[in-house]
Formats: sequence, structure tokens, C-alpha cells
Amino acid sequence: MCAETIIKQNIMKIKKITHTLLFSAALCTCASCQDKPISLVPDTPTNAPDYFCTWNVQGYQANYTGSQNMRAVINERSMFRTGDWESWVEFYPKIRADLYFVMDDSWDIPQDVNTKPNKYLGLVELDNTRFPSFTGTPAERLTKLNEKVKSYGWKGVGGWICAQESEVVENHDSIDAYWTERLKAAHEAGFDYWKVDWGTKSRNDEWRRNLTRLGRIHAPNLYIEHAMKNEYIEFSDVFRTYDVENIIATPVTIQRVADLLPYDAKGEAKGIINCEDEPFIAVGLGCAIGVMRHPYNGTLPDGRQDHAFPPVGRNYKNRLDEAVRGVRWHRIAEPFGVANDAYIDTVKLDDYWEVQADETWAKRNIGDIVHESAPARISRNMPLPKVTANHANKVPYVMASRYPNGATAIVTTERTLGRKCVLNPVVVTAQMEDLYKPIGIFGKYEDLILNFTEKIDPATIKVFGQDLAGDRAIEITDRIVVEDNRMTVPGELIETVGLMDATKGDESLPGMVLQVFKK
Repeated sequence: MCAETIIKQNIMKIKKITHTLLFSAALCTCASCQDKPISLVPDTPTNAPDYFCTWNVQGYQANYTGSQNMRAVINERSMFRTGDWESWVEFYPKIRADLYFVMDDSWDIPQDVNTKPNKYLGLVELDNTRFPSFTGTPAERLTKLNEKVKSYGWKGVGGWICAQESEVVENHDSIDAYWTERLKAAHEAGFDYWKVDWGTKSRNDEWRRNLTRLGRIHAPNLYIEHAMKNEYIEFSDVFRTYDVENIIATPVTIQRVADLLPYDAKGEAKGIINCEDEPFIAVGLGCAIGVMRHPYNGTLPDGRQDHAFPPVGRNYKNRLDEAVRGVRWHRIAEPFGVANDAYIDTVKLDDYWEVQADETWAKRNIGDIVHESAPARISRNMPLPKVTANHANKVPYVMASRYPNGATAIVTTERTLGRKCVLNPVVVTAQMEDLYKPIGIFGKYEDLILNFTEKIDPATIKVFGQDLAGDRAIEITDRIVVEDNRMTVPGELIETVGLMDATKGDESLPGMVLQVFKK
């Protein structure tokens, strides 16, 4: 590389840094002119059924040496003590109040029983060999655990449920009586989330439907999450899109959500989709979040690569801020149930990943090419956004939803192409309604164009923006371009504001909230 080229590159870097510093100074000045810094994110935690699930941190602590060892580490020591790879209740201080702490497989099974199958599966009683500090009746044990977990700031505690009745309980004459007893204990304890997964009755339609019916009677505050068959969403409060390989998670999750959106929740069912550990897909499509990533970064304790969260592609464990931004958006606008309210693009984008060693929990060979596809655009309660790009073959996935309270979220997210995750900035144009409702903007853009129904008078408004990971909004009126009924938000502004409160070293995409106010 010639000296002239190096000098030009350095000048460009200096200009970019200078611009960012000047802009940040302007934002600070604007914030300081307020009586006190304002926040566009409410202090009140969300009512959304979002949670952190322990399964992957169980795997991490056990070096992913098999499900038996992963089950063995779910106990009070791992959750509350401060040894290596323990103290799980200390995770996510910024959003604990918004999340249930969901204990995964084997919290209700004796410590020395970790094989599958076993006669304890489906017991749903806090095991006193794993949690010896929590004594009393089943309801009292759960109550004490819930109080302990909440004392760390979490919304509450929940648990993984095997879809069957335990063989250690002799009286199975009445399945209703069996589950009524456990539901009443959960209600008494405030144990308000059941993640109902596999088991001998996992695909028994009537069993799942009946469990939900009993739950509404005996534990009205309890979320019962179902999975396995898409049609279950019609009677479910929450339905989980299920496990994915993180190397190809984006198109798989988008497609699974797309398959669920044409359904319509029936009767009392909330019909909320939980799209697991994909917070930006969740906010873009009105879904709940099941956080699985955790802060134990790098290799496993034994030095091998963490194949559930490999340091390639999107590198999830370096993107904890993404979970924070997604969950905090739910303080502004909560997930909403399926109601056949979606527009789904007929154009699909084809993604692929070239597998190398220790990059997935699935049985893959080095050199395998994993192909997945998903709709290029999806929207809910609003028209599909328009995408304008220079490279049509590398456009991002684009999602947008208008929430029941009038807030709107717009998302661009990466493509998975070969050995890279690629997010090319594009121009996205979205049709808007209420000028004064919050707008969540996630991902990267060349420009975001917001077309409103009426002409905007720039002299009568102020516009504020805020990183959803932070607690301070700043005025950005002068950086917004207003013409007739159109408001253009430059991509550079979205990136600056949407990463304004990023954690040092975090690689998450930008996520901000924008709101217009009358002067």
C-alpha cells in the first residue's frame, strides 16, 4: 500500500472520529439544557412474558459433555453461590426486573438422577436435594425460592416442565387432580412461568389443551408455554418456536415465526410467539423473548470452543446489549398475539453456512453447507416496508410491526452468507400513522424514510432519540430531514444514537427509540 493511500485513509478516520465527537458533544449539550435528562424508556418493567433460560449456561458449566451432566448442574449452588461459572442470578442486571428466571431441565428431580428417561420426570416439585435451603411443603419451597430469586431483582422464577405425569406419584386416577395440585402450588408461590417441553405427552393435543384450561382456573397469573405443533398457538398464552443452531438461526427463526403468524388465537388465549434468543426478530414481529445467551464469554471451562455460541458469525455472547435493547423495547410496547394480521413477502432470501469444527450442537460434518431461507420482509398491522438497495442479492431481512398501543418497530438484520453474517445498509421506507407514537429502530440503514398520513410542520416539533440500552434521550431534531409528510432518519444517526450507551467491546447491532413531541 502506497504512502499516499495510507495518508488518505488516516484522514478519513480522523474526520469520522471528529464528526462523532462533535455530534456527541452536541447531544450532551442538548441533554444538559433539560431540567433533568429525560428517558423515552419507562422505568416500570414490562409485563411481557420474557425470560432468561438456564439451559445453555448449564451446558457451559458442564462443558457440553452430555445432557446428563448438564442436568446435574441445575441447583442452588449454580444459581446463588459465587464460584467459577456460578451465580447465575447475577446475570443481566439492566433487565432482570423484566425477565422471569426460568430453570431448565431437572430442577424438580433428585440431584443424583440425571438420566433420561426417569420416573421423576413431570414431578414439578422443587427438589430438596438440589435446593436444600428451601424447606417445607412443595408450595412453601417454591415460595421461598421465588422470594430469593426476586431479591436479586428478577421478575420471578419459572421452570421447565416435562410433558407427562411423574411415575413416583402413585395416584394417577385423575390427571386433572394431579395437575390441579401443582397449579395451585405454583399460584400460591408466584411461580408464574411453565416452559412445557418434551415428554410422553408432548404431542398430545388434548393433554396440552387441558393443562392450559386448568391453568386458567387454578393459576390465572401463570404463563403456560407450549411447543411442538404450530396449531397449539391457537389455545396457548405463549408458543415457543423451539431450538435452533445459532450459525443459521436468523432465517430459521424468521421462517418459523412466518409459519405461525397466519394463525388466530382463540377464546382467552393470548397467542404470543416466543422466538427464543432472537430479540430483534422479536421486536420486529411482536414476539416475546427467551434469552439463552449468557455472559460467560470465550471458550468452555475445559478450553474447548463453545459450540452452542461459537465465536463466528453473529457471535452471540459478544452481543448481550442486543438482549437488553430488545427487552427494554417491551417496556414501550408489549408483544401481542397472533391474529392473522401479517403481510409476508412472497420473495424469499436464501442463506447458507459452511460448517467448521465445534460450531453447532447438531450432528454436522466439517464442510457441510447448511441452507435455509425465509421471507425477505414481514410486517404486522402495517404495510410491508419498501427496500431500496444497490445490491439486490445481499439485501437484509426487514421486519416491521405496529403494536396495539400505536408504537412501531422497524428492524433490519443480517444475512448468513458462507462464513459471514452480512448486513448491508439499505434505504427502508415505512408507512406510519401517528406522528407522536414511539418508533423503535433496530439494525443498520442507509436511510430510514417514515411516511406519515399528514404533512409535518418542522417548526412545531422536537425529535428525541435514545439508545434502548441507556437511560437518557437526546434531541436530534436538527439531524432529521422533514419534507411534506416525510421524515428521513439518516443511517449514520441511527448507528450513533443506537449505540450511544453500548457496553465496551459489545458487538450488538444498534437499537434506538425515536419519538416526536410538540414544541
